[in-house]
Amino acid sequence: MSRLVLVGLPGAGKSSVARALADHWTCSWVDTDDLIVEETASAPADVLRERGEPVFRDLEAAALERALRTDAVVATGGGVVERERSREMLKKIPTIWLDCSDEVILGRLGAGDRPLMAHDAPQTLKRLRATRERWYREVSLARVESSGTLEDVIGLIEAALTRARS
Repeated sequence: MSRLVLVGLPGAGKSSVARALADHWTCSWVDTDDLIVEETASAPADVLRERGEPVFRDLEAAALERALRTDAVVATGGGVVERERSREMLKKIPTIWLDCSDEVILGRLGAGDRPLMAHDAPQTLKRLRATRERWYREVSLARVESSGTLEDVIGLIEAALTRARS
């Protein structure tokens, strides 16, 4: 069973923080996007474009289920919470919602290959936030501000986990 799962919007820092936390805790980390690549031999962006979002969300839920069987820190895709099946799995595992301002997220995303953000990224991000925020809140022990340094974010996560356990 996973040690911790990180959820949040694209660009919130889930993959970077998962890597840093795993290093800090001396454990492994898993990214559900990497598991999708293993399963399909295609990048998540290509799967979205070529097979559509419903197929991608099915693959993402299966990747989450696989990741949760590991003793690792798990980074998820930003939309993992869109499926009820995934939300039910996340509620059973310590989950932290990483979040930061839209300006920080847009700066991090830059010109990356993200099909869901391809047209009018600021408006798309606002729409994704409005849609997903309640689900992030529903599955998470805490919302952690992720705009600081990796060390700062790790400290905030550990503090949130301590509060949740007491």
